[in-house]
Amino acid sequence: MTEQARPAPAWDVQNPFVQSITVGPEHLDAFGHTNNVVYLQWLEKVAWAHSVSLGFGFEDYERTGVGCVARRHELDYLAATFAGDELLAATWIHENDGKLSMWRRYQIIRAADGKTVLRGQTHWVCIDMKTGRPRRQPEAFLKAYVPALPIPA
Repeated sequence: MTEQARPAPAWDVQNPFVQSITVGPEHLDAFGHTNNVVYLQWLEKVAWAHSVSLGFGFEDYERTGVGCVARRHELDYLAATFAGDELLAATWIHENDGKLSMWRRYQIIRAADGKTVLRGQTHWVCIDMKTGRPRRQPEAFLKAYVPALPIPA
């Protein structure tokens, strides 16, 4: 038997940061599909990995004295996923106001059929690591956290 070719992921932007996830039994809820809270944990992991790839891990936040905290999450669950499903979790910077806030978007695609199963976004606010109060983004953030390019029309 030949394995059917998988469709190429149809991302919402050009070149998002992507990590692969396999849904395990530990991710399931009483309905037998991935628990909604698990998706948020996956989004946090892919966001951190993307931030690290841009040169900003937690140690870098501590060194600069500036970090980002979540102010709001919005998640749209578009299809259920189940144990054994291979998922592609993508993230990118959608908008950066150059002051205090940036918006990170997410898209999770099921690899087998190319279906987008989740879209979401997080509103991040820049804070002073010592006081916890809002603080303007340093120049290094503005250079690293650049909005992704849209898909050409």
